[in-house]
Amino acid sequence: MNFAKKIAVFLTFSLAFSCTGEFEEINTDPNRINQISPGTLLNPIIYGLSSFNTDRADAFTFQIMQVALPYPSANGGLHRFDLTESSGNSTWNTYYRWLVNIREMKDAAIHAQDQNYEAIALTLESWVASQLTDSFGDVPFSEASKGEQGIFQAKFDLQEDIYEAIFENLEKANQLYDPSKAMVYGEDILFGNQVGRWKKFTNSLHLRLLLRVSNKKSDALIKMASILSNPTQYPVFTSTEESAILKITGVVPNISPWGRAIDFTTFRAISEFFADRLNELEDPRRMRFMTNARALDGTTSIGYKGIPSGYGGTESQFQFIPSNHNIALVQAPMISLLLTYAEVEFIKAELAQRGVIMGDAEEFYQNGVKAAMEQWSVTLPESYFANSFAAYDGSLERILFQKYIALYFNDYQQWFEYRRTGFPVLPKADGMLNDQRVPVRFRYPVNAQINNPINYQEAVARMGGDDINTKVWWEK
Repeated sequence: MNFAKKIAVFLTFSLAFSCTGEFEEINTDPNRINQISPGTLLNPIIYGLSSFNTDRADAFTFQIMQVALPYPSANGGLHRFDLTESSGNSTWNTYYRWLVNIREMKDAAIHAQDQNYEAIALTLESWVASQLTDSFGDVPFSEASKGEQGIFQAKFDLQEDIYEAIFENLEKANQLYDPSKAMVYGEDILFGNQVGRWKKFTNSLHLRLLLRVSNKKSDALIKMASILSNPTQYPVFTSTEESAILKITGVVPNISPWGRAIDFTTFRAISEFFADRLNELEDPRRMRFMTNARALDGTTSIGYKGIPSGYGGTESQFQFIPSNHNIALVQAPMISLLLTYAEVEFIKAELAQRGVIMGDAEEFYQNGVKAAMEQWSVTLPESYFANSFAAYDGSLERILFQKYIALYFNDYQQWFEYRRTGFPVLPKADGMLNDQRVPVRFRYPVNAQINNPINYQEAVARMGGDDINTKVWWEK
């Protein structure tokens, strides 16, 4: 556990288990606060969630979504869709651990009558809830993290009900923000106490999640159009500089999730699909994302070249050393993506392409591409859209492929978007398991099955099984 997490957990538990009775009265220090401030918890929450999500983008999403894979890899592995019962354990445990802190922060904000911190807590709670339900399906939410109230076996809420609560939270948060009031409990590491940017994060997250359920929730597109047509009431990100991108400085405790950067590149290779598609685009992000492949002599560069995800057979079939990750991606100073302006522009492009909002889908698309490069400090070449593979062709597939690149290193978002849309179309390989089907959820952890058996069984029965192919309710 890193330093920031230790501080958050220590503060939470030391307060939860403080002494009572005469001992407390005798030993109360009148000069010491006895109520945690919302600001005390905010930075550990932001860092803890962001660092975990960045790590999972590498460890899980890159493999499932054919960005990168272990190499050599004789058999099995996530890139072959070999998900075990424990594949989602860290996701479950980490999100619920930070949900406790978020709700503690929300209670502290309400106690302090600080609307801005309450709005931020509601936004963070919605973000974590969406990650949980989109990863597993039905999960504990309304009764989760309520052990102090005597609830030790929380019910599993319906996914639809969780999303309704999320949308209510985000709507309430948007109304609570008051930019005229300063954030007084220290400077937050994400937005530097800029209330306006927090409000834009809330509404941009609202757009992301409304789009996610838009195939199943009939009024979601109407609500999105309402948000985008009323920027005064519902401001969203309008530049890369406003994005929810955590700058990891390398100064303790804001350090890289990789204790040793070399672990990011050891026994790894870039996927053929990812390298080939970026080669078609002549994309300048290649240098930022990956190294050059080399001939077997170890020195002769052969450009950007990957190996197939889920390949069958042995490594001897590849007569070259494939491209690898660029180690600089995980060396501080580095960035961790939460939600970006580029994603907002791609959402607009999709809505315009589908006729939901007014505006030029091509313009939104090009804005998204440019912003997706900016967030990695890459300049868009003037000739980029002259390439037939990059030019907007009026299709949703073209928009969503560039969105796939924009969501590179952004927690599970590539996976979630694939499950919503079926794009990008990913190649299949002989070594893939699960009938060559991309898994669509994690199985519930064993501890949830053992410690909460009745509610677990009810959830599984509703969903149609605890299986990696059981779709969540909003999926295509």
